[in-house]
Amino acid sequence: PRATPVWHEGKLYALGATGEFRCLDAATGKVIWSKNILSDNGAANIVWGMANSPLIVDDMVIVTPGGSGSRSVVAYSKRTGERLWGALDDKAAYTSPMLVQLLGERQLIVVTAKRMVGLRVETGELLWDFPWTTMYDINSAQPIVVDSEHVFISAGYDHGAALVKIAKGERGYTATRVWENRNLKNRFNSSLLHDGHIYGFDESIFACIDARTGERKWKAGRYGYGQALLVAGNGPARIIVITESGDLVLIDPAPSELKEIARFPAIKGKTWNHPALSEGILLVRNTREMAAFDLRAP
Repeated sequence: PRATPVWHEGKLYALGATGEFRCLDAATGKVIWSKNILSDNGAANIVWGMANSPLIVDDMVIVTPGGSGSRSVVAYSKRTGERLWGALDDKAAYTSPMLVQLLGERQLIVVTAKRMVGLRVETGELLWDFPWTTMYDINSAQPIVVDSEHVFISAGYDHGAALVKIAKGERGYTATRVWENRNLKNRFNSSLLHDGHIYGFDESIFACIDARTGERKWKAGRYGYGQALLVAGNGPARIIVITESGDLVLIDPAPSELKEIARFPAIKGKTWNHPALSEGILLVRNTREMAAFDLRAP
């Protein structure tokens, strides 16, 4: 898989780069059901392969094969693999579908190769869309729900970012631009929202912008095309960055300036993989090695 598998109720849902989609027993690895979402939906693979994590919602597992004829976004039964509904005709991008709350209603947000859309959870009905056309049709970063009516989206290759307002009137939903600029260009690394500010990679340099206005507060961390993780619990919030070269950086999120607390080499070689944190243990990996670090207080 080029996308993170999903664990749910003792099962693993894993989507491979060529569209092979399998539901496995997590304890034994036994295949419960499988299918190729590309051939099943008459879709051609995209340049860098399927890299969209499945999404479990209610009794469904939702994937984005990018087929035409209402087969771009598809919901299967999480238990049997039976098709439940299909929607849109869009070519797929590299983002994963998201379950969100907007204006008090559950919706799916999906970013395709050409736009960001809101879909009705139960049927896949299109509620709203916002054009988002990028170079090479590459949309890889996950959107961020800023509040109940605003969504942030970003893309790299000199494209930029935008804040989109979702509204609902007598004729249904609308999606309109609040601001758009080039102050934060996420290529394949998603940004983070903390206290009204968005922290993320402007191409290969870490930066902070005001979520409401798009104003850049600072651009300073030369971490390459790394990945970032926000940790917010009982103590002060922290951002964990794994740099492209494998260094681990701990950041105190502040809109005034970049505040590095610590930095040390974690793994060797090009590192594009996202870190994971579980019960105070941080896991990092790349194509060569994997490491675990204990971040719990002594």
